[in-house]
Amino acid sequence: MSQRHSDSSLEEKLLEKRFYSELRLDTKGNPASGLPMVRGPLQSRNNAAFQPDTPAAPPPSAEAQEPRTVVLSTQSPAALKMGTQQLIPRSLAASSRAKAPARHQSFGAAMLSKEAARRDPRLLSAPSFSLDDMDVDVGPGGMLRRNLRNQSYRAAMKGLGTPGGKGSPVQLSPKLQALAEEPSQPPARPAAKNKKTLGRKRAHKGSFKDDPRFYQEIRERGLNTGHESDDDLLDELPSPDATRKADAPIVVKSYRPPQITWSQLPEVVESGILDQLPAEERRRQEAIFEILTSEFSYQHSLSILVAEFLQSRELRATMTQMEHHHLFSNITDVLSASRRFFEDLEQRHKVRVCVEDISDILEEHAERHFHPYVVYCSNEVYQQRALQRLTSSNTAFREALREIEQRPACGGLPMISFLILPMQRVTRLPLLTDTLCLKTQGHPERYKAASRALKAISKLVKQCNEGAHKMERTEQMYTLHTQLDFSKVKSLPLISASRWLLKRGELFVVEETGLFRKLASRPTCYLFLFNDVLVVTKKKSEDSFVVQDYAQVDHIQVQKMEPSEAPLPGGGNRSSSVPHPFQLTLLHNSEGRQGKMLLSSDSASDRARWITALTHRERQGHGPANKGDLLQVEVTKAYLAKQVDEITLQQADVVLILEREDGWFYGERLRDGETGWFPEGFAQSITSRVAVEGNVRRMERLRVETDV
Repeated sequence: MSQRHSDSSLEEKLLEKRFYSELRLDTKGNPASGLPMVRGPLQSRNNAAFQPDTPAAPPPSAEAQEPRTVVLSTQSPAALKMGTQQLIPRSLAASSRAKAPARHQSFGAAMLSKEAARRDPRLLSAPSFSLDDMDVDVGPGGMLRRNLRNQSYRAAMKGLGTPGGKGSPVQLSPKLQALAEEPSQPPARPAAKNKKTLGRKRAHKGSFKDDPRFYQEIRERGLNTGHESDDDLLDELPSPDATRKADAPIVVKSYRPPQITWSQLPEVVESGILDQLPAEERRRQEAIFEILTSEFSYQHSLSILVAEFLQSRELRATMTQMEHHHLFSNITDVLSASRRFFEDLEQRHKVRVCVEDISDILEEHAERHFHPYVVYCSNEVYQQRALQRLTSSNTAFREALREIEQRPACGGLPMISFLILPMQRVTRLPLLTDTLCLKTQGHPERYKAASRALKAISKLVKQCNEGAHKMERTEQMYTLHTQLDFSKVKSLPLISASRWLLKRGELFVVEETGLFRKLASRPTCYLFLFNDVLVVTKKKSEDSFVVQDYAQVDHIQVQKMEPSEAPLPGGGNRSSSVPHPFQLTLLHNSEGRQGKMLLSSDSASDRARWITALTHRERQGHGPANKGDLLQVEVTKAYLAKQVDEITLQQADVVLILEREDGWFYGERLRDGETGWFPEGFAQSITSRVAVEGNVRRMERLRVETDV
């Protein structure tokens, strides 16, 4: 026992000697007399020299008035002094702190703790706490002051005078002049942001045209629908470390805001007009300016499409002239229309700081100069087909395209993102114009002009959609006319300008008559559902179908069934063989008689999609009374429709969900009222009640303008 005690004592003495030697302390634990000093003597162990209410120090002696050599803070008396409150440079400490006491200590940490406890046993029970961890200082009266310790340290390193503040700056020794201390300091925190002045004081240097951005990477604030959403973005930007509110509108993270806001323009800030401009007028100016800047970004991206892809000789050499035309169509005409539109907007912007109005420009271009958009959108079906064919079967095209897409000018964006730009822009313009309408409600004349512009642009979007659908439907009907064989039934004149395909596909047939076949054979039928007629066929090959029967859509009935409701003859159960059945009744078929078919699909979502398509006539005019109660989602990534009853979506599209089944949404697109199915994984729910109600009101306004 005594041997262990002596060994322990000897170990402590050796460690204590090493500790004193490395820290250059005398036998009493104080700094050695040979150490240089930067401040007055710090002999008290209770750090009294650092208390805020310490009385003024006596006049310095003649020895103290001599110039002192500045030393590293790690060798200063404050750093060498033991105690519970230490003054050290923040750059020498780790920024991350453990939330719980560490289980293991390093050798050096254990030695310091042991030595401190030996000299003051009270420290054994003292909590591991320091004001440095809180980034605060103690002010008069015990009040806490933030961020002063870092500032005082940086000021000291830059060369403040003696502690009294009146002495000459401290002269750095040659040895310390090479030490780059200031760059290692953490950056100063930005000043607190005032909601009422944010965006006004920060003048943007230069023009918004100096830093063009890709239109694919921005999302206009005018697309937000909540009454507070776009305004708050102008008034209060969240701090980088701010947490997102649970009910905040969904923001697509890949988007960047347009270049700058109107309030940040140098001419606006220098004019001083922001101090007397009403908030509503400032928001109207922001909406006008955003249309201008977003058109510039759009024009910039179109120029990249023309210069890098359309005019590429390498890419043109890999395809035929017809394929090249289908791929790019009249994109040069679209670019010319965009340039003319931007020039008129920019000219109006240059006239005066506060733009009077741009509604007349919007209305004129929508009615007279934007027809190239209708032509381009009408070519969409041929464009998608040509691109799919070239990328799947043309190796030379794929290699040339890959080389172009990797160029810095293209920003790492694929060509398809450039090809769909006109469709994106023309469908966003009504939303931006609607925002302008909202900002002019207090001015009757401006509101009327904005409403006329919204009506003209909404009509343009409708023409673009109809043009795209018409070309697709016409080609589709001619193709089906050659594939359907009416030899077994009365012929039906299939081609009609008012007829188009809603859905097609193969289903399993379970007959209920004496002609019942064994389920093992899995008989099938192939349905073609048009907007006015249902055609039942038997598939012979991929491009040949024999028509078995048909009926007008008004003369069919559909009933969803469960497996237990469809028993087999003889009392059997179909639950394992017919997992998703539904019954189709033809009240008046091709022979004027009634017929029934029990059909089955592979999945619940497929059955739901067939029932939705077969009952589309019943759904017209019978929508939900309150659309605000329905789920709304925002598309997080673009989706390209693969079947007729699906809907193509762009990133940031808002969709009102009408049905939900087995991982699929069926909804109505906000911007144009188109409906269709798409996978749930391509969208996120909108939880903000304000945004949901704003979307419903915007949808109603756009429908009214389109229908007028």
